[in-house]
Amino acid sequence: MQINVTFRHIEPSLPLKSYAEEKISRVRKYLEEPIEAHVVLKVEKFRHIAEASIDANGLRINGAEETEDMYSAIDLLADTVEGQAKKSREKGRRRKPAAGKETPATAEASAAGRLEDEQEARIIRVEQVYAKPMDLDEAVMQLNISSDEFMVYTNRHTNRINVLYRRKDGNYGLIETMA
Repeated sequence: MQINVTFRHIEPSLPLKSYAEEKISRVRKYLEEPIEAHVVLKVEKFRHIAEASIDANGLRINGAEETEDMYSAIDLLADTVEGQAKKSREKGRRRKPAAGKETPATAEASAAGRLEDEQEARIIRVEQVYAKPMDLDEAVMQLNISSDEFMVYTNRHTNRINVLYRRKDGNYGLIETMA
């Protein structure tokens, strides 16, 4: 397993490099050789960020974690990529039939399963917003001022969460929640 560690905006440290290599090398037991791992350790203000990109025999695993301590960021990153590698290995086990016993029907079914797995939607980003109390007119004005595509707010008259969004035709859409 080849592991490259890059430092950005941080002094290169041999103990930090060996710690990152040790933690990332745990993923070796779940992947097939050849394995190349690129780890980037960087500091942005008070955030310590550890990122990894692992290529293993046609499989790519990416991960990034950020904390206030570089060692804990590396630990979280190692857990993330190890979990992805385990999941990938389990998918491979579910797809592979017994050696030499694949029929045309099972080959077709496994190909369909692969397409479904590849198109599986994932949550990539979670954002928390404060639903400020306001009128519909005020929400439209706020959305006009911002570059966002939607606005979540609490309707002053009904005390319910509403979502105002910009439509492709230039008009607005409103989603009103019900109890």
